[in-house]
Amino acid sequence: MSRRIKPHRVRGRELEEVREKDPDGRIVYHHRTVDTLGKMLRAGTIDHAMHDAAKDFQASFIVAQLDPLKALAILRVPGAGREPDLSERQLHARRRVHKAMAALGGISSPAGSCVWHVVGLQQSIREWAMRQGWGGRPVRQEQAQGILVAALGTLAAHVGMARPGGPPEEGRAGADNHGPCKIKL
Repeated sequence: MSRRIKPHRVRGRELEEVREKDPDGRIVYHHRTVDTLGKMLRAGTIDHAMHDAAKDFQASFIVAQLDPLKALAILRVPGAGREPDLSERQLHARRRVHKAMAALGGISSPAGSCVWHVVGLQQSIREWAMRQGWGGRPVRQEQAQGILVAALGTLAAHVGMARPGGPPEEGRAGADNHGPCKIKL
């Protein structure tokens, strides 16, 4: 019988233990990184439009290669020549990120800073709140989560995934998407 290995942090991200059964019916444990956006979606803190807008921003951020390089760039290898031009896809992704950041008030705004670090760089909300915060000042984790929720609502409206004021949710008044519920008294 093998020992269970305690989870550790990967690139500063939290891991969670997952318990499943293998095809033979034996219980196995493995670890996966905690997805902040998925966790917030499951908890009902954000809606699908906010989650999708954040994932879209995250994908553009990755394609745009805005994450600071952790290793020596291949360009520094002798004989590699000059720095290559960005591809059209990377330029388009950078434009998308720039427009989204402008809609959020820029990198120095609370919403822009939070989305850049939590969604783009994939830091935890807690890590952003303690280390970066707004304008270099730490903020409480509850406040940081509120900033992120508000920013994701703005981001969803910016990319056209949600109407200003938000679409009605299933099971609530007006859920037929024909406008607000009008009740006569």
